[in-house]
Amino acid sequence: MPPNVRDPQLDCPQCPRLVAFRHQARDAHPDWYNAPVPTFGEIGDARLLVVGLAPGLGGANRTGRPFTGDYAGTLLYETLADHGFANHAFDARIDDGLVLHGAAVTNAVRCVPPQNKPTGVEIRTCSAFLAETMAAMQSLEVVLALGRIAHDAVLRTLGARLSAYPFGHGRVHQIPGAPIVTDSYHPSRYNVNTGVLDKPMFDAVVGAIRSRLDAAG
Repeated sequence: MPPNVRDPQLDCPQCPRLVAFRHQARDAHPDWYNAPVPTFGEIGDARLLVVGLAPGLGGANRTGRPFTGDYAGTLLYETLADHGFANHAFDARIDDGLVLHGAAVTNAVRCVPPQNKPTGVEIRTCSAFLAETMAAMQSLEVVLALGRIAHDAVLRTLGARLSAYPFGHGRVHQIPGAPIVTDSYHPSRYNVNTGVLDKPMFDAVVGAIRSRLDAAG
C-alpha cells in the first residue's frame, strides 16, 4: 500500500467477499454510493476519532458518509452535537450541512459486509486504513470505540494486547504512548431497543470525553 493512504480506493479489491457484496448492492441499487466509505471530518485538527464497525447496507453504504442513513447516526451525531463536537444539522442526508468540530468519524471496516458481520481477515485487511488515519491525526487525543469489534481493531492498530485492555461500556484505557481509548456500546437500533444502551448512557461517555479534552486545554 502506498504511504499516507487513509481511505480505500472506490473499487478497492482487497476483500473478495466484500467486493462481491458491493457489486450485488450496485446491481440492486445503482443510485447508492456502494463503495468503501471514507472517514468523515477534518482529521488535521481533530482531537477525537470515533470508530464504528462497518457501513450499514442502507445507511453509510447508501449515502457515502459514516453513520448516515440509519438509526445509529441519529444517536451518534446528536450526542456529538450536544457536546460541541458537531453542529446540530444532522438529518441523515449527505447534504444536510453536518459539520464536525475537532472530531472525525470512521469505521474499522470501510465496506458494507453481509449481515453486518465482517470476518477476522477482512477486519485485519482494513486495519491498514485505520492505522494511516490515526497516524495522520497529529492532534488525536481520544479514540471512542463503538462496540467490541471496533475496540479490538483500535487496540491492534495501537499494538496493544487485547487481554490487557478488555472492552467495557464507559471504560477508559490509557495505553502508553497512544491516545486514550474510550469504549461504548454501539449506538445501533438493536442495542437501544433491547436496553443495552440508552441516550443517557451514551451521553455520559461522550460528555466524559468532552470534559477530559477541555481539562487538557
